[in-house]
Amino acid sequence: MGDSWFETDGAVTERETEAMSATRVERDPLGELPVPADALYGIQTERARRNFPISHLRPLPAFVDAVVQIKKAAALTHKETRRLDPKLADAIVRAADEVLGGQHRDQFVVDPYQAGAGTSHNMNVNEVLANRANELLGARRGAYAPVHPNDHVNMAQSTNDVIPTAIRLAALAELPALLDAMRTLAAAFLGKGRAFDRILKSGRTHLQDATPIRLGQEFTAYGHTVERNRDRVAGTADALRELGIGGTAVGTGLNAEPAYPGLMVKHLRAMTGLELREGKDRVQLMQSMGDAAAFSGALRTYAMDLGKIASDLRLLASGPRTGLAEIVLPPVQPGSSIMPGKVNPSIPEMVNMVCYQALGNDVTVAAASEAGQLELNVMMPVIAHNLLFTMTILASASRVFAERCVEGIEADPAQAQHWLERSPALVTALAPKIGYAEAAKLAKEAVAKNVTVRQLVMEKGVLKGKDLEEVLDLLAMTELGVPGQRT
Repeated sequence: MGDSWFETDGAVTERETEAMSATRVERDPLGELPVPADALYGIQTERARRNFPISHLRPLPAFVDAVVQIKKAAALTHKETRRLDPKLADAIVRAADEVLGGQHRDQFVVDPYQAGAGTSHNMNVNEVLANRANELLGARRGAYAPVHPNDHVNMAQSTNDVIPTAIRLAALAELPALLDAMRTLAAAFLGKGRAFDRILKSGRTHLQDATPIRLGQEFTAYGHTVERNRDRVAGTADALRELGIGGTAVGTGLNAEPAYPGLMVKHLRAMTGLELREGKDRVQLMQSMGDAAAFSGALRTYAMDLGKIASDLRLLASGPRTGLAEIVLPPVQPGSSIMPGKVNPSIPEMVNMVCYQALGNDVTVAAASEAGQLELNVMMPVIAHNLLFTMTILASASRVFAERCVEGIEADPAQAQHWLERSPALVTALAPKIGYAEAAKLAKEAVAKNVTVRQLVMEKGVLKGKDLEEVLDLLAMTELGVPGQRT
């Protein structure tokens, strides 16, 4: 399956069924269990695989990478402190590097919906690295000697400090791709803002006609919205840089040497290139998923804004004859299996769906983050999956939105002008001269007679000549100022 994190039909694939025809027997405190002979994982992973045939999803690659990086950093740390035989440490590091280089990815098989805290996933990684390290040392799979998954790969660690640290590392690793996609999307909107800056159109509030605006102003605002969200996401992510690794079981650091937390951060910083900090309070960092929840909240806010923008484009492009049709979206695929020639706003529709999924993911992260008790939040696996999944789909959707939609949008200035001239909201410019009540009467009459405000004002002689042109200067209405009183 390579890097795939989706398993298709049931808990056991055909390939795995064939592999299980040849098994080895492993033992743990609960007894014996057959494990596929060619599996790098072991008995604890196999128990989890059988216990949790829930979503048929595999762990997300970024999450696997993060846990493997922690194991590699631990081996390097224990080699440095001389707590672990250098030969064993080097073998663990080599095994970790193979995984990080793309090998053995199909060996990470625990469903995201698993036993609390992520013990199953942690042991999956421990067993894979232990078995591969032993092979590199000339030993066989399943013997767990000389490298043991708990005693050596998991040395000075607990699931309880590994998984929250992995959530932080994985999110930070995925952050550049998301920020880059947001930057691309913002630039696409700002570019269209410049291109459309002289195109006048009717503004709309409450889905009703409102005062004039330039199409460029609308698109520039979309770009600035994406930029503000990008800044918010980047700023909120900074709290994730503080790591609680070294807290072990309850945050107190039992079984971890004093130098361990600092050395772990040093090695993780070196191997990931990320800006990371040693946690000030490891108990607090284990108790609270607040940093992950806050970051998820920033993603939620972006999803809300992004979805609104996608919906706006669908509305502005509605038609082509019976809608607004002020913009034309690039056609990317036929829109109907029955109506020839129909083209739909497929990319914005996809973006909307992604945003709805992201909103739901955030609800899950928030509920799971609140569900911790005392020294641990056992809902970390579902937090990790939803947080990272949101980052993945928002990054992909933002980039596709920019490249396959926004960059190819064209304006229809004539259609925009058509609607603008018919907007009764143009009477707003008359209000400073004739008062709100009289302006409201004109608006109502213009709609009733199906004439433009300009035609009605001329017909009634409310304003004439230069005064009329100054007050009903549509371009001037899109900037600060009082109609007819600009110098």
